[in-house]
Amino acid sequence: MLPFEVAVIVLAVLIFLPTTKLIWVWSVRRLERKLQRQLTEDERAGQLNRARFIGAIIALVFSWGFNTHLQLVMERVSGG
Repeated sequence: MLPFEVAVIVLAVLIFLPTTKLIWVWSVRRLERKLQRQLTEDERAGQLNRARFIGAIIALVFSWGFNTHLQLVMERVSGG
């Protein structure tokens, strides 16, 4: 089994791109609806940077929580 820190990083990396893409799409759609126009490329790039920052935080927090839970379950199953 991987060390805890490595498992957290691996899972965070794996879910970062889909999470970022989902946040970016929601953010762009919300802003276009609010402004009632298409966003410029600069505005889209700004939303992508914002989505990457938020996605990184979400991916790390989720990964840490998931691996913590998994570690606790494995300890209970193994009787330790």
